[in-house]
Amino acid sequence: MAKFTFVGGIHPYDGKALSKDKPIREILPGSEVVYPLSQHIGAPAAPIVAKGDRVLVGQKIGESGGFVSAPIHTAVSGTVKAIEPRRVATGDMVTSIIVENDGLYEETELLPLKNPEKRSREEIIGAIREAGIVGMGGAGFPTHVKLSPREPDKIDYVIANCAECEPYLTSDYRRMLEEPEKLIGGLKIMLMLFPNAHGILAVEDNKPDCIALLKQMAKDEPKISVCALKTKYPQGGERQLIYAVTGRRINSTMLPADVGCVVNNVDTVVAIYRAVREGRPLMERIVTVTGDAVADPANFRVRIGTAYEEILAAAGGFREKPEKIVCGGPMMGFAMYHLNIPATKTSTALLGLTRDEVSAMEPGPCINCGRCVEVCPGRVVPSRLADYAEHSDEEAFLANYGMECCECGCCSFVCPARRQLTQQIKSMRKIQLAKRKK
Repeated sequence: MAKFTFVGGIHPYDGKALSKDKPIREILPGSEVVYPLSQHIGAPAAPIVAKGDRVLVGQKIGESGGFVSAPIHTAVSGTVKAIEPRRVATGDMVTSIIVENDGLYEETELLPLKNPEKRSREEIIGAIREAGIVGMGGAGFPTHVKLSPREPDKIDYVIANCAECEPYLTSDYRRMLEEPEKLIGGLKIMLMLFPNAHGILAVEDNKPDCIALLKQMAKDEPKISVCALKTKYPQGGERQLIYAVTGRRINSTMLPADVGCVVNNVDTVVAIYRAVREGRPLMERIVTVTGDAVADPANFRVRIGTAYEEILAAAGGFREKPEKIVCGGPMMGFAMYHLNIPATKTSTALLGLTRDEVSAMEPGPCINCGRCVEVCPGRVVPSRLADYAEHSDEEAFLANYGMECCECGCCSFVCPARRQLTQQIKSMRKIQLAKRKK
């Protein structure tokens, strides 16, 4: 059905059948809710509450630390218990506001933006900024920054990333089926910011029910169309998605706006709708709990700050002890060693696997088969880049376009020698990115 795709990519077992038919269920957090002040790319938020303060649902408790930053809001009512470092899914210790949940869920006054069609571009972006919305597909880039390119009149496409190509994840799928009006409504708000742009709902063709539903709902929207993408990982990667939909290419030194595009994922677009139309800041998201070790895989509406162990309990816990627990999907997620960690704005999934197949593999020497080159969507030579990274040859790494790697994991997945190519390249990229910041 679909013709739109990119060169490279893989077709791993998708595991989506475990949870795709499970409607979204709402769960409430326990007695302690943790709000890390860095849930986004950029400067951490600064606390604007103190120990002992009472807070309400929707109240701002962390102020933006700069233009590339985002405020933090509570999803419960209660008392600020402490402001101290807490561990997050990446393993880092992050300054966090800990709120003792009183279970009342009393809300502060919510102020929707009345008649957004008649409001200025600055007012709409201001509402999005104040709502603390960031990219919820995993990157966490502040959305108001993405919606503020230098030349908005040159944006030709506003793309809603509905691909959800990561194996096992089904949160975006359920959101599209259950709340399509908010997805389309959010896309229409984004189009108000870009007068010359066309809106595209880009969906992989393994979701024909979503494609049919969105086409039906958008049939009377001349500025919105649905694009059926070929199912392939990493179809939902920003560079791959833009190329598949528009034929335009970007590299690591460019932004989507440089080729006239703005891209946001499903949850982010819905959050935009709720911020502008309902006045609700970003306080919750959909999280998939899945994997063959999970008793009852499901999709949950989770309030930010809820502990992963509480989310897992709502899915019946583990039916057997997992060898591997992953925050996110199996290709780009983070391995976790305990679950007393808060869900954040970028938490997409909790994956429990009965077998850790990667750790059981013994890496061998490269056989120069070229499979990593065939599947690489960045069109680089992963085996060589991994060699340069292993030997700390920064000059060769950069000369051979090492920064064009998108860390998707395709090369490691297909490597017959079981080399940890992505991990080695990723380590070198981190070093280079840290040097750029300095």
